[in-house]
Amino acid sequence: MVERCVKVYSRFNRLWHWSQAASILALFFTGARILGLHQIGSFGLAVTVHSLVAVALLVLWVFATFWLFTTHGWRQFIPRLTGLFRVARYYASGVFKGEEHPYAKTLERRHNPLQALAYFALKMALFPAIWVTGLIYLGYELWGGSDQAGLWLTVVANLHVLAAFAIGSFVLAHLYLLTLGHGFGRHVQPMLNGYDQIDLTPEEEAYLGQKGLLRPACD
Repeated sequence: MVERCVKVYSRFNRLWHWSQAASILALFFTGARILGLHQIGSFGLAVTVHSLVAVALLVLWVFATFWLFTTHGWRQFIPRLTGLFRVARYYASGVFKGEEHPYAKTLERRHNPLQALAYFALKMALFPAIWVTGLIYLGYELWGGSDQAGLWLTVVANLHVLAAFAIGSFVLAHLYLLTLGHGFGRHVQPMLNGYDQIDLTPEEEAYLGQKGLLRPACD
């Protein structure tokens, strides 16, 4: 295996990532206004923007999910136990001692075991929870005529907020981990230009070289 600079993130992949990031920040901001955590802007405007951005993000997620399955990118997010505890120990203590990261990225497995597990939980649990509760809340006029509607609305709203705080915790942890190891800029760079350092077999190196997906350095 040899480490080479490979274009692993397509233009759509990067557009999806940054559009999702901007949308989530907008949803956090407007959601905080709806909860009364700040008073910037009117309540009505916050509700309108929150709803529109949520629907737009849901459409983006549908396209991204289709893209992941048609390109087989979903395989990157399947968690494995192999190496999980070594990576967890590295982030818990090894990184502060100057140790080398125990996981080497490959073309088939760019995410380390801990990353894959976190993304899997995000995509299979937290995102569906925020989608379902948000859509049920938006559709209140369709089911809000029952005697227990007020109680169920409270339950749905609280579950929605709980899922939002869980996603917020993931975002904060994600940003923190970007500061470790090689530093923030080195970790963010692949999502800006699409290139990352990947271990390749000779066959992969020859194939990607023919496709023009290699370059001398990622710096």
